Amino acid sequence: MTTSAGATITATFSTRRQADLAIEQLVQEHGIDRSAIFVTPVGDDNSAGSEEDCADAESGPPGVDPAGDPALAGGLDVSVDLADEGNVAAVRAALQEHGGEDIATE
Repeated sequence: MTTSAGATITATFSTRRQADLAIEQLVQEHGIDRSAIFVTPVGDDNSAGSEEDCADAESGPPGVDPAGDPALAGGLDVSVDLADEGNVAAVRAALQEHGGEDIATE
């Protein structure tokens, strides 16, 4: 049996929520090890994405005034390192389903 070479798949998300949903699907439904998934801001600044979404709009525990000022300094890149190319199509589909753009496979 031959083993195919690995692959890295990268997608850009405009909200942290989209990225988180994609990651959860990859881990829970496709068995991707969480340590093989990386989230980084697209630019040099720390970022929660480029658009407010859900928890980004308000933060803090109940009874505390929300900060409401998320670090929206650009998109988020999610990259997934696969040991082999067997899951490439499923990973790309999950990233796209949750709003991933500019999906690339290396």
